[in-house]
Amino acid sequence: MSIFLTSKKIIKEWTDYNGHMNVAYYVLIFDTFGAEVLNEKFKMGEHSAKTTKKSTMVVESHIIYNQEVKEGDEVDVNLTYCNHDQKRLLYKLQMIHKEKKYLAATMEILALYVDLNERKVAEFEEDKIIIMNKFIENNTSNFDDKDLKFLSKLKR
Repeated sequence: MSIFLTSKKIIKEWTDYNGHMNVAYYVLIFDTFGAEVLNEKFKMGEHSAKTTKKSTMVVESHIIYNQEVKEGDEVDVNLTYCNHDQKRLLYKLQMIHKEKKYLAATMEILALYVDLNERKVAEFEEDKIIIMNKFIENNTSNFDDKDLKFLSKLKR
């Protein structure tokens, strides 16, 4: 159960001397090609940061490396959970080997909504809450809250 966000091919620059993708690039893929897709859906990604000076900042993450991926492999990044409160966004992403279908890694993220002018935590505007709630309502059957590390940090 998950929602497809994007696919990426592992490039040589992301691999290390062990012949597989370096840990730093798992985070890069999850953040740049997974989380950013989600943030744009919720109107709080790069465009929002530049135009409204409001965006999210990751405050905690938990990553599990299940199986290695190598140069030339293609992976899918999927969303497996998403929820929020007035100031926090919680989501979990997974990386699946596109051809062999194995779980390569997961990353759970707790992010805060931030007013970039003040560099302080802010509450989501009503329009963003409506967008997130509709998305969650439409996709809740695809979500799994099992084994989430940060779920108790949401103030619902």
